[in-house]
Amino acid sequence: MSGIALVTGGNRGIGREVCRQLVDQGFTVLLGARSEEAGKRAAAEVGAISVPLDVTDGASVVAAEAEVQLQHGRLDVLVNNAAISYDTWQRAATADLDVVREAAETNLYGPWRMVQAFLPLLRKSSHPRIVNVSSEAASLSGMGGGTPAYNTTKVGLNALTRMLAAELRSDRILVNSICPGWVATDMGGAGGRPVAEGARGIVWAATLPDSGPTGGFFRDGQPLPW
Repeated sequence: MSGIALVTGGNRGIGREVCRQLVDQGFTVLLGARSEEAGKRAAAEVGAISVPLDVTDGASVVAAEAEVQLQHGRLDVLVNNAAISYDTWQRAATADLDVVREAAETNLYGPWRMVQAFLPLLRKSSHPRIVNVSSEAASLSGMGGGTPAYNTTKVGLNALTRMLAAELRSDRILVNSICPGWVATDMGGAGGRPVAEGARGIVWAATLPDSGPTGGFFRDGQPLPW
């Protein structure tokens, strides 16, 4: 499988590695990044095409969609990877709700905004895929306290995955949430699994066959409890 793939937050960490792996599989990869300079640098390193993109800014998303429409005419894979605020210093009972709102703009409303803007291009694909990069921290079955901004916004992202999967089934668009695991990145910190391993599960969801699952929550291709 190959085609046109767009990865948000693609200039570093998991997003950058997802871009690299998709390029290796023959995709034309559009690397979205808020910083144009950082995006161009990362894109050159992995063989992707840099696209200035701030998922919290509606005008930026519209401009990116217009550029993809002009240059490519369709989109086959949307990877909603951009995320912020792994707020280990907070607890739900005392959380700064401004921090939670800021996290929601990137972690929940960002992917939602991206899907709404890029749906017309995804519908032009023969094998459309939406991959929402989530976290097992959003699993309600095992949830405890801590990181309230990150966890609640990823729970919301998982709910969005379920709704979109149901609504877009007739369009043959597969929509899944993927947990990359604890990965050694700027957000995850030292000690996690290699970035390439975490990215592999995201690429798996991006390259599912038409008979593949939709509306699921996975890590390394295996189901996780909601």
